[in-house]
Amino acid sequence: MTDRRTELADNLARVEERISAACAAAGRPREDVTLIVVTKTYPASDVRILAELGVRHVAENRDQDAAPKAAECADLPLTWHFVGQLQTNKVRSVAGYADFVHSVDRTRLVTALSAAAVKAGRTLDCLIQVALDAESGETGKRGERGGVAPDGVTELADALAGAEGLRPAGLMTVAPLVGPYAGRPRAAFDRLMEISTGLRAAHPAANMVSAGMSADLDDAVAAGATHVRVGSAVLGVRPRLG
Repeated sequence: MTDRRTELADNLARVEERISAACAAAGRPREDVTLIVVTKTYPASDVRILAELGVRHVAENRDQDAAPKAAECADLPLTWHFVGQLQTNKVRSVAGYADFVHSVDRTRLVTALSAAAVKAGRTLDCLIQVALDAESGETGKRGERGGVAPDGVTELADALAGAEGLRPAGLMTVAPLVGPYAGRPRAAFDRLMEISTGLRAAHPAANMVSAGMSADLDDAVAAGATHVRVGSAVLGVRPRLG
């Protein structure tokens, strides 16, 4: 356990240095960017070590892993983010522990999340996942890695704003593997910031921009992201999922 704590502490320090350097290069204060550590496939014991090291935001992408882990770590001062594609049959469980849901991409999911949040007596902050590989698609088209086309953002934001138990918190994207932004994470994140500006004109409180992972967090910070989702750079190379 001591060796694992040292490993995580060293990795966390390196990530912190990257974020700080990217903020300095962009002329942004370090406190502008929140680090979310994605702990998928790793045990609750790692989450406990991370909490001891000062991490306050953790994320999961599969409910079957997240629900028991969140329950086991319920005594820790953590904010839980659900970042994976979300099926409506999982919303009741997710609404029980997630503080933020980053992957809202269809009105049916808004309806289901609202009902689940109300039943759980909770209010969930929701981010709309934007699929930049669907930039030129028809309204409502979803991307290969989930998300809605940019021209579907307004409809979803209005739906979130009108849904009981939910709040529109901002936008999330994953740098696309196909389409005009493939291999161009900085351009993708710049485009997300443009969409965010339009969103905030109608919903001023929806000011979160969740972008950037281990490989491209520097580009995300440079573009203006408020939250970066980092997994392997902190926890190591992930074991293959079964």
